[in-house]
Amino acid sequence: MPRTTVQLFHHAIDLLLTKDMAGFIELFASDGVMEFPFAPAGQPNRLAGRAELHDYLIDYPNILDIREFTDVTVHETVDPAVVVTEFTAAGVVVATGRPYQLRYIAVLTGRDGHLVHYRDYWNPQAAQELLNGGLVQS
Repeated sequence: MPRTTVQLFHHAIDLLLTKDMAGFIELFASDGVMEFPFAPAGQPNRLAGRAELHDYLIDYPNILDIREFTDVTVHETVDPAVVVTEFTAAGVVVATGRPYQLRYIAVLTGRDGHLVHYRDYWNPQAAQELLNGGLVQS
C-alpha cells in the first residue's frame, strides 16, 4: 500500500536522523522536485530528478550532523496529497563542531507513495552564518 504524504514526511525525518541520504532520495519520485525559495545567491533554488537530488544531498551528513527534530507539526490540507510541516532541526555543524538549530517550514506533495514536490522554507541569513562558522539559532 502506498504511503501517504504524512507518512512520507515522518519517514523522511527518520532517514535524515539515521543519515540514510540514499533512502531519503529514494522517497522522491524519479521526476521529483525540491525547491528552496529563500536559497542564498550561489546556491540552487530548484533540484529536479533523483540525480540532481543525489548530487546535492548525498554528502549532507558531512556538513550537518542532525541529531533531533523537535516541535514537529503536520498540517493536513484540503488536498490529501499536500501537507505543510513545521519543525526544528538540531545538531552540530561538522566542520566547526558548533551547535546547529534552525526552524523550517516545508510543503510536501506526494503521489503514488513518493514525494513529487518538496518546498523547503528556512532562514537564509542563518544559513550564511552557519556556513561562516557562526552559532546558528533561529
